[in-house]
Amino acid sequence: MSDVGMKNSRPLSPHIQIYKPILTMVMSILHRITGAALYVGTILVAWWLVAAAAGPEYFDFVNELYGSLFGRLVLFGFTWALVHHLIGGLRHFIWDMGYGFGREAREWLARATIIGSVAITILLWVIGYAVR
Repeated sequence: MSDVGMKNSRPLSPHIQIYKPILTMVMSILHRITGAALYVGTILVAWWLVAAAAGPEYFDFVNELYGSLFGRLVLFGFTWALVHHLIGGLRHFIWDMGYGFGREAREWLARATIIGSVAITILLWVIGYAVR
């Protein structure tokens, strides 16, 4: 049999388009996305710290940029990514301890991660505006 015939008869490797999306799968993907988003957010925090060290004019410029509607949306997204990734890490820690592998427990933890991350992010921003 030729090499061409063997390649055509081999099964395709499973990928995301074959599987039916379930909540825990979506949460795994979101955990990876939020982890990548934290890199960008860390650059924003570092830029803010550099601006603080550079002097009052540059610091005012960066604060004005972060205080704009777009800047606040980006910072809100960064806050949510940070909280979501943290809670997702706690979910993984629970699994590392040997708990939460049952179907109901996995679903509950996934829903708690979503609801908790949104609620805590909103709470942090409400507290931030109240203190301000």
